[in-house]
Parts: sequence; C-alpha cells; structure tokens
Amino acid sequence: MAEKDKNDIRKRLEELRKDNNRKNNRQDDGNKSPFSGFLFFIFVVLLFTFTAIFHQDIQTYFQAKKEISYTEFVNRTQAGEFSEISEKDDKLIAQARENGKDILYFTKKITDRVGNEPIIINAIERKKVKLNSLQPSGGSFFLLLLGQFLPMIIMIAIMVYLAKKMVGGSQGGGPGNIFGFGKSRVNKIDKKPDVKFDDVAGVDGAKEELREVVDFLKNPEKYTKAGARVPKGVLLLGRPGTGKTLLAKAVAGESGASFFSISGSEFVEMFVGVGASRVRDLFEKAKESSPSIIFIDEIDAIGRRRSVGKNSGSNDEREQTLNQLLVEMDGFETDTKVIVLAATNREDVLDPALLRAGRFDRRVTVDAPDLQGRIAILKVHSRNKKLDKDVRLEDIAKITPGFVGADLANLLNEAAILAVKKGRKAVKQKDLFEAVEVVLVGKEKKDRVMNQEERRIVSYHEVGHALISALQKNSEPVQKITIVPRTMGALGYVMYVPEEETYLKSKKELEDMLVSTLGGRAAEEIVFDSVTTGASNDIEKATSIARAMVTQYGMSDRFGLIGLAKVENQYLSGRAVLDCGDTTATEIDNEVMRILKNSYDEAIRILSENRDVMDKLAEFLIKKETITGKEFMKILREIKGLPEKVEIKKAILV
Repeated sequence: MAEKDKNDIRKRLEELRKDNNRKNNRQDDGNKSPFSGFLFFIFVVLLFTFTAIFHQDIQTYFQAKKEISYTEFVNRTQAGEFSEISEKDDKLIAQARENGKDILYFTKKITDRVGNEPIIINAIERKKVKLNSLQPSGGSFFLLLLGQFLPMIIMIAIMVYLAKKMVGGSQGGGPGNIFGFGKSRVNKIDKKPDVKFDDVAGVDGAKEELREVVDFLKNPEKYTKAGARVPKGVLLLGRPGTGKTLLAKAVAGESGASFFSISGSEFVEMFVGVGASRVRDLFEKAKESSPSIIFIDEIDAIGRRRSVGKNSGSNDEREQTLNQLLVEMDGFETDTKVIVLAATNREDVLDPALLRAGRFDRRVTVDAPDLQGRIAILKVHSRNKKLDKDVRLEDIAKITPGFVGADLANLLNEAAILAVKKGRKAVKQKDLFEAVEVVLVGKEKKDRVMNQEERRIVSYHEVGHALISALQKNSEPVQKITIVPRTMGALGYVMYVPEEETYLKSKKELEDMLVSTLGGRAAEEIVFDSVTTGASNDIEKATSIARAMVTQYGMSDRFGLIGLAKVENQYLSGRAVLDCGDTTATEIDNEVMRILKNSYDEAIRILSENRDVMDKLAEFLIKKETITGKEFMKILREIKGLPEKVEIKKAILV
C-alpha cells in the first residue's frame, strides 16, 4: 500500500477516535436515563446502519448470478447492456435482464482498483455508466442473515425491556408505570428521618401535643391496657411556612417509625377509581411497615366537602378517593401502630366526615411564632451560617413580627448572600437588617431616579407617617425612614418596631393606627395643596382597618356588637366577607367613610400644628435619603427643645 494511502487511513482513524470521544463526553455530561431518548436514537442508527451495509449483500446472495470473462464484461459494457456497475472485493458486478429475469453478471478485476484499468473506465465514461463502490462482504451466510434480522432482534429486545419497565420498573406506580395506576405514589423514607423536636423551633405548643403521638408509637401497650384509644389521625393547621411538614418528620424521627409522605393531589387522576386504589395501596404498605406514620400534605386536595344536590357526582373520582380514605381510617384496629398526619391551611373546605371523632380526632394549630419563638428559629437556621461577633439575633426577632419559620430561614439566606456580595466571609448585623428590608419591601432599585419634585413629595409623605406616630401615645416607635425606591414598588417607607409584642389591639390603638396610616396623604395636602397616587396602599390599609372595626370588632357606635362579616381562609388571605343585607352593607360603607374622615382630619390637625418640625425633618431626609429612628428622634427633640431623658410622646402631648 502506498505511503499516502496509509497516512490517509491514519488520519481517518484519528478523526473517528476524536468523534467517538466527543460523543462519549456529551453522553457523560447528560443526566438523562440511558434507556430513554438515547436508547431510541441508538436503535434508529443501528437499524439504518445494518440495512445500508447488508442490503446489497442479501440481494446479491439470493439473486441469480453468472460469472463471465473480463473481455465479455467489457464488451457488454461498451454495448450499453449495463446501466450500473458495482465494484466489490476483487469483482465487478452488473445487472442485466435476460429471458425475463434479472441476472447478476460478475467478473474478476485485473488490478486492485477499477481506476487502474483504462479499458473498462473508458467504456464506463463513454456510455455514462454509474459506478458504485460497495463495502467488503463478510463472506458468510450467517452474517448476511444477521444483517437481515439484527434490526428486528434489537427492536424486539427494546420492546420487551420497555414492557417490563412499565409493568414493574416504576416502584410505587410512578410516572413510567402505565399498568400501575392503582399504586400509590408515596415516598417512603427507608432511612428513618433524622429530624428531632429540637430541630423544630418556635412551635412549642404544637410539639407538646404531638409528644403524645410519639409516646403511643413507642409504647402502645401502655395505652391499650388502660383502655385508652389513641387518635387515629392528627390534622396540622396553620399558615404556609409555619413548619407543619417538619413537625411530621420530627414525630417520625422521635418515634423511629417508618415515614410515608404523599401529597393529596397525587391521589387524583382523570380515571375514576384510581385514587381509591392508591389509598388502599398506601394503607397496606403502612400496615406492613408498622409502626408507621402516613403524612398527607395539602389534604384539602382530596378532602374537600362533598357536593350535594344537582351538582353531586360532578367529581366522582375525588369523592371516591375521599370515601376510601374514610373507610381505611375506620378500619384501623385499636392496636394498629399506624397514625395518619395531615396538613392543610384550608380547614374551612374540609368535609365534616373527615373531621369527626374517630378519624382526625385531634387538630393541632401551628401558629406564627412569638418573639422567643423567632429567636429560637433564627438560632436553628443560623447553625450552618458563619456569623460575626456583632450579630444579635434578638434584635432581628424584634423587628420581624408575623414572620414564620420559612420567612426567617429565607432572611438568613438573604443575609448570607449579601455578605458574600460585599466580600465578607461572615454575616454581620447590618446584613441581617438589610435582609429584613429585602424580604419586606424588596431590594434597593438604584436604576429608578426620581426628579427633585418627586423626592420632596415622597419625603414629606414618609415624614408625615413617622411624625404622627411619634406624636401619638399608642403608636409604635420609628425604626427607619427612607426615600430609596424598592423593587416591590415602594418609593419610600417607614419601618416601625413594636416596644413589646401584643396579641390584642384596643380601640384607641386602632384609631391612632388609622391617623398614622393617613398621615402621608395629609402631609401632601398640607405642603403641596394637592395629592398624588402615592397613598393608594395607605388608603387600602386604612379602609381594611376601619371596616374590621365596624363589622368584626364591634367598635362602631352605629352598629354596636353585631357581627357583620365572616373571615374566610384564616390561614391564607384572612379575607372578611360581609354577612348582611344590601341595605346594611350601604350603612356599613357610610360608617367606614365617617371613621376614615375623622382620622384624616386628625392627621391634618397634628401635622399642621407641627409644620415647622415636618419641614426640617423632610429637608434632612431629602439630603440623607435614609435616616434611622435614633436620628429621627434626636432631630425631633432638638426642634422641640426637649432633654434626652424626657419621654417624647408624653412631653409633646402634655
């Protein structure tokens, strides 16, 4: 073989090796299953490859053949009898029709390449005969048959594999289990959950109630001997993010029981009866693995109140699923060490049959944490965070009333991100304060630049809020005032910090809150003799407070102690819906407008009497853009000429 041909072969082999490496690298980078799209791709490639390689061989093998001399082959080519000639191994092959049959004529080549034979080449070019170069044959009838049937064998093997995969490959009736609709999609945690009650902070009341469940799973005989019936089901109620799922895992972790977790929506399918079958399968698995805990998250997806009347039967699948759940819970034996935990924030929509005694016997409310609870939660979530020495989690807990566990965890994560962005390895106190603002009102929107007139309006607006709050006895102290726009839409805001955490609001406190809320709008009218759209959120908040005073709290002289509204979705929106006639609703609107007008007039009065203070505070805020509560109070004392030790609110009001 010529040296040039050898080099060409080496280059081609090197290119093939590189292509193969690139393909392998692409395969390694993917995370898809090797038996999904990749398997189908390989099948198609093999099918076409073997078909292309062996098609001509098989056709040639079974067709009538006749060997002729080289001279006759050339003459017949020159005579135009052959329209196509193929070169394969050491032979030349051509097809011609003779006596109504297709016959393959072949002859041996003189040289190793047709291109080195000028006689046959001239005949091919003159008669414009097509010349093909076929792959070398395997020389075996077995290989020919293999080429014929191998694609079919591969296809059958793939079909068998996929059939097995669909029938039994997806454990628990997962997405690939086409014949396992009735299997529950439960997630069994084979390794017992390592979550303990110590890992769940801020919900001490809920933990105390659930300790009885743990004790039963550990010592069931103690209860059965005394004739006690342990609750079959425990319903966890509360706002999203309060830690209901974490509590369920903690119960399993403390008791050492098997833990089965599933979402209520995973029971429901478009086919009637599938959900009920999955419920049966779930309870069978739990009984086999007892002691065990079944945790159904968002149980309202299957536990909604069943319809009656003409609409009954509109959702047969969901109702059958619910019926089966009720049956399974009724079928528990007294000594069965299986407890059902369920979580929801829509207690109002659950079917009464689900909540009766003997099913979900106990309801545990997971409330938002108080001050001490927030401190405990912050300590738990800061275990894996590197905190600076100046960090005081107690101060962060004070300014985050209403935050639940998920909010506090997100706050610490945001603080860690801020610390990294600023090039620090540890989280400082100022990072935590900034993170609180990010969670509440969003990040600073530095690309939004207000003109000078807008800055003045926003400054007076925010100072109006803060000043009224400082001049009222029942308002919360000011923590921060800023006119830096935020990503959640606020052009400025005032942050308040309650002196102490309370659970009740007096009528006077709510009235002062209304005056403070409307203080921004009042400041705009006093200074600019006009108003803007900036008070839209304040008006919405004030209206909500005034309406609640009239319809829910009985704080209206016009209506007295009549309950005129009902709260829906108390763990979600908490929206109050009027429960009265149209005439009464009109009167309610009039009463709300009266309360808001009185509050607005009071805001106008307070700010007008302290116009000099408001002007100086607004001017200072325009220059600095952000002032702290201490700076605000210092300026207020200086303007009023009050000593440091004098309580500002009492001194001004006297």
